[in-house]
Amino acid sequence: MEVIPAIDIRGGKCVRLAQGDYARETVFGDDPIEMARRWATEGATRIHVVDLDGARDGAQANLAVTRAIVKAVEVPVQTGGGVRTLEVLRAALEAGFDRVALGTGAVKDPALVPAAVALAGDRVFVSVDAREGRVSLEGWTEDSGVDATEFIARLRDQGVVRFVYTDILRDGVHDGPNFEAVERLVRSSGMRVIAAGGVGSVADLVRLAECGAEGAIVGRAIYTGDVRLPEAIEAVARATKAGA
Repeated sequence: MEVIPAIDIRGGKCVRLAQGDYARETVFGDDPIEMARRWATEGATRIHVVDLDGARDGAQANLAVTRAIVKAVEVPVQTGGGVRTLEVLRAALEAGFDRVALGTGAVKDPALVPAAVALAGDRVFVSVDAREGRVSLEGWTEDSGVDATEFIARLRDQGVVRFVYTDILRDGVHDGPNFEAVERLVRSSGMRVIAAGGVGSVADLVRLAECGAEGAIVGRAIYTGDVRLPEAIEAVARATKAGA
């Protein structure tokens, strides 16, 4: 399982939100590019970059910063936030992002998903951000009313092979991931699952690996020091080897 550091960008700064609430923001750095270099130096094999302004407003407000991160590190960078058209998706791929996430657009414009898969194959994935089992949109500020499990099944039928599953109520608060949901989705979806939200310890990451997640995105815990990235990567590697 890949341990994937998250760099969430709002107003050009590296921040974390608590439970997706833009009013509960903590700034962890003024330079997201240097933060990306740090995680790459500490052993990250992939970095997850989110334009929070883009996710909420639908237009990529931090494009210069996110593209600079791609150029600054040698590891693959995946991105999301404000990708709602094929033109934006294509531009992100051409800018060097390894993978690009659809979010709100995948719900509000269902025709976008098969078109994106036709364009990008497995380089496109979908962020499924769930609050109490329903998909949230617009940077987690709007309840779509769409059941997350049904939405994931539709994505699979449309050719998507990978999704990030975030339990919003656990994100940024160290309550632990929703292990039961992750394990259920790994078993039932037939897709590759990247877990996000609630990771507060190395033990959480090891358990997510045991659940069968392809990857786990870590945010606040690596910024506060509750999780040290090199230690986490090593522990997950040992657990994966032991379970092989």
